[in-house]
Amino acid sequence: MKKKTQLIHGGIVGDKHTGAVTVPVYQVSTYKQDGVGNFAYEYSRTGNPTREALESLIADLEGGHAGFAFGSGMAAISAVMSLFKSGDHIILTDDVYGGTYRLMSKVLNRSNIEVTFVDTSNVEEVKNAIQENTVAIYVETPTNPLLKVTDLKEISAISKENELLFIVDNTFSTPYWQNPIELGADIILHSATKYLGGHSDVVAGLVVVNSQNLAEEVHFIQNSVGGILGPHDSWLLMRGIKTLGLRMEQTEKTTKKIVEFLLSRDDIETVYYPGIENHPGHHTHLKQATGFGGMISFDVGSGERAEKVLKETKFFTLAESLGAVESLISLPAKMTHASIPRKRRIELGITDGLIRASVGIEDADDLINDLKQALDHK
Repeated sequence: MKKKTQLIHGGIVGDKHTGAVTVPVYQVSTYKQDGVGNFAYEYSRTGNPTREALESLIADLEGGHAGFAFGSGMAAISAVMSLFKSGDHIILTDDVYGGTYRLMSKVLNRSNIEVTFVDTSNVEEVKNAIQENTVAIYVETPTNPLLKVTDLKEISAISKENELLFIVDNTFSTPYWQNPIELGADIILHSATKYLGGHSDVVAGLVVVNSQNLAEEVHFIQNSVGGILGPHDSWLLMRGIKTLGLRMEQTEKTTKKIVEFLLSRDDIETVYYPGIENHPGHHTHLKQATGFGGMISFDVGSGERAEKVLKETKFFTLAESLGAVESLISLPAKMTHASIPRKRRIELGITDGLIRASVGIEDADDLINDLKQALDHK
């Protein structure tokens, strides 16, 4: 199937019991057994038909062996991190989502799991960070919020050479634009709250693995820890995924126009978008993805000016999150990445004047005019 068809017909389709064309919401906690141990489903923490349909769908879309749905993106990441033990070492993208940084630096350290943050777009930095106790390499590409691009095939080769797990957060690109398992990833993560849900009405996380062995391990953790996604949220997520292709394509068309507008202004210091030819990761992204997405970051020079711009926008809503039908705008230094110490943020390039915009599906001219009036406001 082509990707747009797979969004509709992938995974488990309909309901064999009633003929319903969409999978129903099985709002149930437990199931009748036909004799001890004779059952299709035992308990909804362990398995639920609605969640199972979503998990099957995301596995199909990512070309993986199995999928797993969790109550949030952070719950999904935490489950994957539960694969590791005290004394293990993980290499992680330096320009990473603030919540991921917080988990790695302030929670996993309690379990004596070591983390080294490096620029994973630099292969030599990754190689140099490998230690005797290194067990995994974890990348975001494009990153949040500077949209740096990591060469997935190169990192996959390093991982295999050193017998490391290769984990990719694919939230920004989605399986519509990028399929990391095809490029050598072992595990894919999604904050499904974002583009996959797409309507700011569900919080969810997804994991896809490339092998039966990993599937058994992640399912054991999912069932043991219990951070599952509920059936109604699973249903909402499947509904959102059906229009993912249409939304991603429209969003990208609009984003390119907004990027052109931002580049035309002398009062914007830097524009970060992998679709720009001189973006450091442009050519790498072209090799491994079929689209550039709807995320832009741009530096307006100071935190004071950035806050003024965010206060004046009308169609760009000042809010956390991204990937929704409505355009969202935020200040990473004080919002999504506030948990990262300021000195470290500045080292990474996450300045006080950096604005992150998630472009929705509104009319491009309206969004450009909105940014123009906010940037021009004195």
